[in-house]
Amino acid sequence: MAKKKVAKKKAKKKVVKKKATKKKKATKKKAAPGWTKAEVSLLRKEFPSNPTSKVAKKLKRKTDAVKKKASRMGLKKAKSYLKKLGRA
Repeated sequence: MAKKKVAKKKAKKKVVKKKATKKKKATKKKAAPGWTKAEVSLLRKEFPSNPTSKVAKKLKRKTDAVKKKASRMGLKKAKSYLKKLGRA
């Protein structure tokens, strides 16, 4: 009998109550607004010969968004701009 009581006590000690945690609601990222024709034309005109950060500020968008859009459009920095930077 004594062994059974000891075994029950050990079994009770092993059971650990988990704290109740609040589940966070899944938050969706807000989609960036689409590119307007005016923004696309500005990007096409300004991107090749200006720093990406400057173009991003003009468009009020993140630098990465401007880089991705320019890449999708097939835009590249102009050779004259790269030469000015010492990269060509």
